Amino acid sequence: MEDKATPQTKTIEGLMAEFTLRTGLEPKGEAPRRYLWTDAFAVCNFLELFTRTGEEGYQSLALRLIDQVHEVLGKHRSDDSRNGWISGLDDEEGRRHPTHGGLRIGKKLKERRPREAYDEELEWDRDGQYFHYLTRWMHALHVAGCAAGDARYHEWAVELARATHARFIYALPSGGKSMYWKMSIDLAYPLVRSMGHHDPLDGWITYHELRTGKTEQAAGMSASILEEEIADLEAICADKKWATGDPLGLGGLLVDAFRLAQLIVHGESGREDLLEALLRDALLGLRFFAQNNDLSLPAEHRLAFRELGLAIGIHAVERFEDLLDQKLKRFERGHQLQNAIQSLNTYRPLAEAIEAFWLEPRTHTSPTWQDHLDINTVMLATSLGPDRYLTVG
Repeated sequence: MEDKATPQTKTIEGLMAEFTLRTGLEPKGEAPRRYLWTDAFAVCNFLELFTRTGEEGYQSLALRLIDQVHEVLGKHRSDDSRNGWISGLDDEEGRRHPTHGGLRIGKKLKERRPREAYDEELEWDRDGQYFHYLTRWMHALHVAGCAAGDARYHEWAVELARATHARFIYALPSGGKSMYWKMSIDLAYPLVRSMGHHDPLDGWITYHELRTGKTEQAAGMSASILEEEIADLEAICADKKWATGDPLGLGGLLVDAFRLAQLIVHGESGREDLLEALLRDALLGLRFFAQNNDLSLPAEHRLAFRELGLAIGIHAVERFEDLLDQKLKRFERGHQLQNAIQSLNTYRPLAEAIEAFWLEPRTHTSPTWQDHLDINTVMLATSLGPDRYLTVG
């Protein structure tokens, strides 16, 4: 347990206290402001603080946030003609299975109706369901279930995977499969038909995570859970290239690589070939970003949460190095992986520069910080204390 007076821990506590009050988590507001991506990181942050300080209140906040997310984002919007759980279950059954119909994003505007004209710019502000937000929430539920020793969180995560996978994945005329990037709130129709670059990878790794260790034991689930879903995503992932110069996507790729490495150690996956490919493509992306980034610009021309996503990914590389030092014999290609990690670790100063910049109070007055205040605050806290977010099981 870390001394709760540590300056870094104090900073995380301050950031999360602001978020807690501002979004109506505690004290509970009449209309709490919930957003699935941000809240997934926040759950892990509260559990990180519980680990660091031993204060039970932080675990309670994590579990309370999960309940509030389900109550808000598991139900139809207040400005929708529909009401109740988006799964269609009655209130009692919906509370027992809050993820059975998926979870809304939490965007400000209503979703686009089936015959409504598509506006690419406006779509960013419209509600619906994003697959990559759902996988973040599955991970948060898994982490919470392991921390609390409560089987319900694992069961909800698996229910969420099954329910949403069935609607996001579709068959191609060629006989293969693909997936949509964004679906309607009730999962009845696609809102954006293209596939997110890393969505099938995120899903494949997350589904494997839900089969590991405490999940299977606590929830009484067989080792074969999500087999068909995993096979679908593995086929979609085949021969894909993962390199990106986008800092948020690049950070996510590094996190996925570290999660896969942990799955290999757990014996859940043997895909060292995929792991090497992820590290190789991540290195390409880091080289590009290092040569073409905006880190010299003022805050008004930068997006904190995207940069902090990269910083979190670089912290995953640091922990990957420690994992290899401890579990090298578990990897057939351990020495090749060590070489790749050494190359990636040369970019560690990027994370330090990003965090130092966004910790400066003057940057918090910029429009780009204020316009994305909740997500910026929470992801800065994750970057400063990423262990619970980065850990599988």
